[in-house]
Amino acid sequence: CDVAPFGDAAVWFRAGAQVFTDEGLDYLGSPLLIHAQSIVAILAAQVVLMGTAEAFRTGADAAPFPELDTLYPGDVFDPLDLASDPEVFAELKVKEIKHGRLAMLAMLGMYAQAMVTADGPVANLCDHMAQPGAANAFAYAAQYATQV
Repeated sequence: CDVAPFGDAAVWFRAGAQVFTDEGLDYLGSPLLIHAQSIVAILAAQVVLMGTAEAFRTGADAAPFPELDTLYPGDVFDPLDLASDPEVFAELKVKEIKHGRLAMLAMLGMYAQAMVTADGPVANLCDHMAQPGAANAFAYAAQYATQV
């Protein structure tokens, strides 16, 4: 199981800390694209960009695309015509919510795994495949239980 060596900047749970280094954070490895060195500038850009998107979504701002009547599934955002049957459409909405909740739970597991092992999910998978008996949740739980 080979993982490409990109260093600490490529590990997803350490990438944000690169902003606080002297070199800053270069998106896509190029300082010409976006060279982030200030957390205040990043926060300001996020507030402006996300605020604009939320204002458009909630209707607080005038719609830049008046031909787009809705921002939810159906109408122009339904190229596969999945919302043609109201009963199927209601069922698909519930499935989307359930899948979203499952995805959030999976991310919570990835966050916990990263905090315990200090490695990313691919590296943990490679470790587990190499040594299934030694690299698993029970081994880490036993390690922390003896420290308490």
